Amino acid sequence: MAQPDIALIPAQLTGELDFPELLLRDPCHLEILIPARNEAQRLSRTLMTTVKYLERQPYSSSIVVIDNASFDHTADLASKKWSDQVPVHLTGCASPGKGAAVRRGILTSRARFVGYMDADLATPIETLDAVMPLLENNLAEAVIGSRKIGGAIVAKRQPPLREIGGIAFRTMARHLLRDLTDTQCGFKFFAGDVARRAARQLTIDGFAFDVEMLRIIADMNVDIKETPVVWTDVEGSTLRSVRDGVRATADLYRLSRRRSG
Repeated sequence: MAQPDIALIPAQLTGELDFPELLLRDPCHLEILIPARNEAQRLSRTLMTTVKYLERQPYSSSIVVIDNASFDHTADLASKKWSDQVPVHLTGCASPGKGAAVRRGILTSRARFVGYMDADLATPIETLDAVMPLLENNLAEAVIGSRKIGGAIVAKRQPPLREIGGIAFRTMARHLLRDLTDTQCGFKFFAGDVARRAARQLTIDGFAFDVEMLRIIADMNVDIKETPVVWTDVEGSTLRSVRDGVRATADLYRLSRRRSG
């Protein structure tokens, strides 16, 4: 019997906290979440490259594309069979926002390690060569990519408007996470239990959710390790600089007020 699509389960029935058993995916060593909204133009390359990388690894793994109300062929691409060895799952998220999609992906995961990356593969999947040993050897329970620390390379920069918006956002984020150089690089991986504990407390659905999640993890007395990445801006982002930037800034402001209050 086919499992119901998670997007069709009303949030009030699950509380966005604990999902029914039949909606949880099989355990594996590593699960990679890819939130996607209208990513048909970029998703094929990302899935092909990621599957090929994971097929070479000694551990079990899976990929989850979280379709965030796309109206292109994103769901069709994710539904294809990409590998006999590495399952590619498709799940839905009717609530708008990258934060909502990632939260749903984490809370339906039973993987030992779980993380998320952007659908454009702006950070090479080979970055996991540095991330996984830190997690597997208990050297860190949270490892995030950074474009701002020593060793990082920005191969292609963002358009000027997004660069300016990013500077303003980082300035505000530093008030909440003073020890981190880059909260917004879309390449973050965690011990599964840590990620699930944090995700249960998330309230932000938009792009500022990264800051809230990292702040929650830091409050759990979990050290967050930054690792340098090679990062390339890829055309076709669904991020709208002004609209999404205003919303993210407002979310950060409310988060700061909530914590200071």
